[in-house]
Amino acid sequence: MTYVPERRSVFDDLIDDVFGMPEFGRSETALMRTDIREKDGYYFLDIELPSFRKEDIRVTLEKGTLTVSAEHHESSEEKNARGTIIRQERYEGACSRSWNVGDAIRKEDIHASFKDGVLTVSVPSEEKKEQETTKYINIV
Repeated sequence: MTYVPERRSVFDDLIDDVFGMPEFGRSETALMRTDIREKDGYYFLDIELPSFRKEDIRVTLEKGTLTVSAEHHESSEEKNARGTIIRQERYEGACSRSWNVGDAIRKEDIHASFKDGVLTVSVPSEEKKEQETTKYINIV
């Protein structure tokens, strides 16, 4: 059996460029580029979140899954001297990524900090022996 790639027209590419239709699975990981390194018994996840504020980000731990999500809403408008709106813009964006860290990792073992558009989350590389329900990790 021979693989034949899908044929795309220039029109398909134009529609994708204009309307931002990303290829399957590309949008969130491209937005939340992540470097993972291990040091001193911890994994460090450095997650790029440009244009998000600390208040826009949520880190959760539920049933052994660490999830980082970010959501941002913004609107602006310009009015002329008579108070008529001449320009109005709205932007909403959200992204999320998850990692399996094991059922024994506790909320107290995970630490997160946010600086210069990069969220750094540290997770122990060795599992503990206790399970817990969904907990929110404080971002400093």
